Amino acid sequence: MSSPLTPPVSSPLNPPLRLAWRPFRFALPRALVTAQGALQERAGWLLRLQASDGRLGWGEAAPLELGVGRRGGAPGACADTLEACRATIAALGPCLSRQQLEAALPGLPGSLAFAVGAALAELEGLAGEVAAGGLAKLEGLAGEVGGGGLAELEDLPGEPPAGGLAPGWLAKGWLPPPPSAWLLPAGASVLPALEEALSSNAQTLKWKVAAGDDALERQLLEVVLERLPEGARLRLDANGGWDRATAAAWAARLEGEPRLEWLEQPLAEDDLEGLEALAARLPVALDESLRRHPWLRQRWRGWQVRRPALQGDPRPLLAALAAGRAGWMVSTAFETGVGRRLVEHAAALQWRGPTPTAPGLAPQWRPTGPLFDHDPAVAWASLEVGP
Repeated sequence: MSSPLTPPVSSPLNPPLRLAWRPFRFALPRALVTAQGALQERAGWLLRLQASDGRLGWGEAAPLELGVGRRGGAPGACADTLEACRATIAALGPCLSRQQLEAALPGLPGSLAFAVGAALAELEGLAGEVAAGGLAKLEGLAGEVGGGGLAELEDLPGEPPAGGLAPGWLAKGWLPPPPSAWLLPAGASVLPALEEALSSNAQTLKWKVAAGDDALERQLLEVVLERLPEGARLRLDANGGWDRATAAAWAARLEGEPRLEWLEQPLAEDDLEGLEALAARLPVALDESLRRHPWLRQRWRGWQVRRPALQGDPRPLLAALAAGRAGWMVSTAFETGVGRRLVEHAAALQWRGPTPTAPGLAPQWRPTGPLFDHDPAVAWASLEVGP
């Protein structure tokens, strides 16, 4: 039996798909300082997947080599690093049958599996402008998620969510995103950024904490709470940077605060006991812990932060969101225009579900230029050829 990466033999029943990759690298408008370090740039590859009839699907692979961004994808997938992605792209080669590409998907690094799965989703009509037959295919995919198979990639429970798919949503093509949360920087920079957000009528604000002196951050918190309007929502993202004592002190101050939406990953990804105890006091959303321990996606009762561009094949996620999955918040990993289409599409599906909440798309941290155009052909044409 041939390996999933063995060059395919073309046949009418299994026509080959052609894979072309172009590398990219870009700097964020300013460094994003977190408890895990400073994120200053993103790098990866755009994928153009061409079917034998000329149809195109597009994807993006960009590992987040910061904190637990190195882990992601399906259980058993290799580490998600630029080196791993570069080697895997070379091993895949320029031409694979659909069957071989699907067989290879579970072993790909998370960001690379996102690229391939997103391109396949576009070819299948599960997202984007190719809508013919797509709704029935997505309903079938939701059934697969409920009955096994692709469930391993998303770690979903055995039964699909109740509610069903909203008729006709796919026919509208790529869905526009709902209003995003406003991402506030760490440290004293939070104050001028807060004023900018309030002047822009931002309703949900996310502040990066645990990135500097705790006493200073506690003082800044008081200023933020004083300036925050009554109807606003505040998310505090520690990126796993607090110990239990520090988290408990913040929780004591924030218990009963109606504007607090949640503490996001307040403790280290492995401190599950501490996270459970903290969640008994006030809302806690998990991010890094979910990528470190995928089984938590089934068990965690609070909010879950989902970053499609890092967690592998996005088709199960699209199916679950379209079927009404509750308690997820869709977040960016700072994509190009190619990856952003699917992330925003997922955010729109979440917004239409039973627990709508502002996604974390950080539009004010997005660079400009052709690489960030919503038309993938424009982004593709702006890059040099070659992996």
